[in-house]
Amino acid sequence: MDRKTYREAFDQIPFSADFQERTANLLHQCARELEKENKIVNFSKTKKLAVTAAAAVALLIVSVSAALVWLTPAQVAERFGNTLLSEAFEGPDAIVIDETVETGDFAVTLMGLVSGEDLDTLNPDPGSAHTYAVLSLRRLDGEPLETQTFGFSDYTMTPLVAGCSPAAVNNWTLGAFASGFAENGVYYCMLDTESIEKFADRTVYMAFYEGLAPNNTIFTVNGDGTIAFCDDFDGVHALFELPLDPAKADPAAVEAFLEENPMGWTNDRTPTEDGNYVTTEQETEDGLIVTLQPAGGEDRNG
Repeated sequence: MDRKTYREAFDQIPFSADFQERTANLLHQCARELEKENKIVNFSKTKKLAVTAAAAVALLIVSVSAALVWLTPAQVAERFGNTLLSEAFEGPDAIVIDETVETGDFAVTLMGLVSGEDLDTLNPDPGSAHTYAVLSLRRLDGEPLETQTFGFSDYTMTPLVAGCSPAAVNNWTLGAFASGFAENGVYYCMLDTESIEKFADRTVYMAFYEGLAPNNTIFTVNGDGTIAFCDDFDGVHALFELPLDPAKADPAAVEAFLEENPMGWTNDRTPTEDGNYVTTEQETEDGLIVTLQPAGGEDRNG
């Protein structure tokens, strides 16, 4: 059932006179509890400063029925206290996707994305363009997901680009961080990354999967440069193609990016800790920092 049909059916249900007030009070209470429970995963490369940010949490109640179904990307941004980004998700430059893949025990929905400058008050690099994407996750058996118990750091949501090595274009090379929380049994992930619009004249993906850095035990690159999950990868996984505007591509910026991140690729399985990489995790007061180092011991970006 889609959201529109669900909401229309919901609006036909009679409620007691104080239902909205009681529901609002309950949601405010939940918001206060979740304020301390939201999870953030930051991505970095060895010898490169990790992007860290602590998300402030706020609650926007548009209507009782909206609060009891799914949040929109704008509402997810508002939950992190980001009014500018929330407005951008409702603006003309936002891309609505709402595509769902059922995988393992989950239904994974890429809800939408938006790109632009100065949309995030937490952005440590003002004036630089970023892309923000929102994804939701729910269990197929109807069991609710909870912020406190869902293993957010066990999964990765990352852009990938056809014709580019998955080792060269991903969360770590794009300086990304991801934030997540659960509401009404649905888990929401918001990814903040360096703008991916420069790749818009290529096939650009958003991948969600169980695991850390992209490697050749998870992904394979076809002869034409397209990217797919390995046939024998049995973790939760979904791959979405993004409908970016090719007119926003910047080939010169892509060339410079790939010169800075010249990691190659082989589909032959690499016998290292994590495929092509060695990864380490560090808990900080701002969340979990996942550090990526190319196999061989040296950071190729110095």
